[in-house]
Amino acid sequence: MADKYKFDPESLTYKRIEHGFKYYLNFVLKRCAVGLVTGGIFFLLYIHFIDSPKEKQLKRDNQELLSQYEIMNRRLAQIEDVLDDIHMRDENIYRVIYEADSIPTSVRKAGFGGVNRYENLESMTNSDMVIATAKRLDVAAKQLYVQSVSFDEIIALAKRNKEMIQCIPAIMPMNNRDLNRTASGWGMRIHPIYKTKKFHYGMDFSAPTGTEIFATGDGVVSAVKTSFSGYGMHVEIDHGFGYKSLYAHLSKFHCRVGQKVKRGDVIGYVGSTGTSTAPHLHYEVKVKDKQVNPQFYYFQESLTPEEYDRMIEISVNSNRTFD
Repeated sequence: MADKYKFDPESLTYKRIEHGFKYYLNFVLKRCAVGLVTGGIFFLLYIHFIDSPKEKQLKRDNQELLSQYEIMNRRLAQIEDVLDDIHMRDENIYRVIYEADSIPTSVRKAGFGGVNRYENLESMTNSDMVIATAKRLDVAAKQLYVQSVSFDEIIALAKRNKEMIQCIPAIMPMNNRDLNRTASGWGMRIHPIYKTKKFHYGMDFSAPTGTEIFATGDGVVSAVKTSFSGYGMHVEIDHGFGYKSLYAHLSKFHCRVGQKVKRGDVIGYVGSTGTSTAPHLHYEVKVKDKQVNPQFYYFQESLTPEEYDRMIEISVNSNRTFD
């Protein structure tokens, strides 16, 4: 440190300034303070703008993880597309062929309600992306489970396919090879007694009293009833697989409740009991307890296309029923 001098006006000379310990202490403290402030500024700049080797490695690892997440999400999207395709095939082919109930999309792709399953992921970096991916994985897993159960059901139905074919009500309920017994079919008709339009949920076959009536598919007789109105004396057969058939206005029964019948077995005879104006058979087919047009279920009959069209034409042109 260079010496400092002070001019003395009395002696007209420069005298060296003597400094004490306090002066030197202050001088050192000031220099230290400046050094500390400057060092602190450089340190802050360093930690904010210059990565340490460990931080650089962590950033590389994090970027690699994000890349892997993107790859996983693309693969998950491909899996979801495959599952959607399987879902469409299941609904529009397999379940249609075997007439199984549809599985709604809301069931196939349902999430998991109730407790927050993803609470432990909320504290993670990029938690939104992680939770979204976890939810998609859960939905895919649920969809796989539902699809597996669906295929189990389809396989069981396929194994019972031969039995099901025998049970479907697939012939006309009486000998009607020449079609002259076809009377009236499905649709709006004029009621013969009330003279008002009423929907006719079945098909009428006119025939003499005592004409044999056949079971149209294998099954079990579920009802043998007698009524003075409505269906009159009638028989119901449960064919299984969601199929049922009804035979009304009989004159005589030839079966009992609980009896197993085969397609073509005689179960009764034509009559005019109940609300009926002439001897005939009123025939209905139900699928899953819903009445359907019987004309779509005569595929076991050896009718030519021309004969089938003629039967439909006869049943449609008739504007009245016998019941």
